Amino acid sequence: MLQKFQPRRFGVISALFDLGRFRALLRRGELGLVFAGALAGIASGCAVIGMSFISRKLHSAIYGITDYERLSSAAVAIPDKSVLLIAPIAGGIILGALLYLLSRTRKKPMVDPIEANALHGGRMSLTDSILVAVQNLISNGFGASVGLEAGYTQLAAGIASKFGYKMQMRRADLRMLVGCGAAGAIAAAFNAPLTGAFYAFELIIGSYSILTLTPVVVSALISTMIARLLAGDDFAIDIDHFGAIVPADYLPAVLLGAFCAGIGILIMQGVAWVEEFARKSSIAPPFRPALGGLVVGLLALISPQVLSAGHGALHLNLSTNVTLGALAGLFILKSLASAVSIGSGFRGGLFFASLFMGGLLGKIFAYCAPYFDHATLTPAVYAVVGMSSLAVAIIGGPLTMTFLALEITGDFPITALVLAAVITSSLVVRTTFGYSFATWRFHLRGESIRSAHDVGWIRNLTVVRMMRPDVHTAPVDMSIEEFRQRFPIGSAQRVILIDKDEKYAGMVLMPDIYASPVEKDDEEHGLSDFIRHRNDFLQPQMNAKQAAALFDQTESEALVVINDLIERKVIGLLTESYTLRRYSEELDRRRREMSGEL
Repeated sequence: MLQKFQPRRFGVISALFDLGRFRALLRRGELGLVFAGALAGIASGCAVIGMSFISRKLHSAIYGITDYERLSSAAVAIPDKSVLLIAPIAGGIILGALLYLLSRTRKKPMVDPIEANALHGGRMSLTDSILVAVQNLISNGFGASVGLEAGYTQLAAGIASKFGYKMQMRRADLRMLVGCGAAGAIAAAFNAPLTGAFYAFELIIGSYSILTLTPVVVSALISTMIARLLAGDDFAIDIDHFGAIVPADYLPAVLLGAFCAGIGILIMQGVAWVEEFARKSSIAPPFRPALGGLVVGLLALISPQVLSAGHGALHLNLSTNVTLGALAGLFILKSLASAVSIGSGFRGGLFFASLFMGGLLGKIFAYCAPYFDHATLTPAVYAVVGMSSLAVAIIGGPLTMTFLALEITGDFPITALVLAAVITSSLVVRTTFGYSFATWRFHLRGESIRSAHDVGWIRNLTVVRMMRPDVHTAPVDMSIEEFRQRFPIGSAQRVILIDKDEKYAGMVLMPDIYASPVEKDDEEHGLSDFIRHRNDFLQPQMNAKQAAALFDQTESEALVVINDLIERKVIGLLTESYTLRRYSEELDRRRREMSGEL
């Protein structure tokens, strides 16, 4: 009897047609992660090209410019200036209507890549990411002073996260894949693969490891190749000719870095002030973008270079000689337009805006060049240093911005100069302010996130999950003799005291009670003389790190867990030794996951 012929299934080709084997391929080892990173790079490159294409079409349709012109430079020649005012307002109205619909249908806040990796193990909603990208396109397309980089990274990381979740990838691998998506997005957006890779390491993943190096770099390289294939050099930043760098040039570069740090802090606080002003006003959130669009439109009537991210305006100001007053005025207008745009509810980021404003600051600083003896820096070099320094102050990522300077100039001496400036800028911001733009906004929301380091597992390791619910309790007014009869030696190490309302009143240790010389007929002494930690206790929602800090503060080996601060009902007991052991076990497991042992 002849058997039906069945082709053998083998290798990667067969795995692609078998979902189970495909998942196993991705989870098997480093090659699977590299393949996943390559897929993320393809998706990122396509997402960036698609969003950029839509944005260009919106600019062309709304402002009447060609598809090859940049809005912030081409809008200067628009004959009908009324469109400069009307377009941002119209965009604000459309965005406000969308925000109103979303507020009625979606209650959970949208999660960006940094928050996803810090708190949720890399899990992002693809639907939310698409919605953010759409809002970003509306904002940028109608001329609000925001860039598309936030939309790029959100959409690319959301696609990567969704893919990794469907493939049931481990927590550490999913976080890495989100970083691959963001790396590909930034790499394609700036035609700079090293910049994209280190953006992922510093800002999205929060750490660098050998295991994540290859997938992230592969994603950035593939995304860059796709962008170059489909868009050519459209995303490149051109820098004029610059002279040689000498040791005397480092002093003005370092001073420029510190100056940009201070300006960056003011810009971040300015955005927060606009948001706070909008919240305290009686203006409903759906109407705020329209009012923000009105302000941006009025600023655009003064200088159309404030519109959109500022790609065209950056090239325009880098390639021409501009007076000090014109540079300072444009910087003030652009910073106001960016702060109002984001503060009023337009979606977008400050990545490219910070590069543009930093370039303006660098050229402004160039007017001080005669005061630095033997310095040979040209305005173009000052612009590059200013771009990187202000971007580090606002966005973060010193190595990211250093590699961006390297990839747009191709000059190693200038890169070393930029490195000195960005380190200075980063140090000043961290020691005086302590936040980047993203983490500052988390802080304003009440989150304690300072980076993309995975702290979500710490939050999940809560006191209520670690505590022991079976505790020994006794009334606080019980006599010592009654206590000794009820709790003989060896029956417990500690007993929790409660008052007549069953509220927590303190804790007594068994050795203290039995070492006391109190006699039966001594009624002047009671358990109250031995109470410890009357006001020291844990709450169920605290995590292991917070519990360990409280143990250290109170110098206690164990603390009671109460339900809340009002009822103060005893629900369990937690010891310091068990907390530290569980914390260490979880930390070791995370490290093994990162090193690929699991």
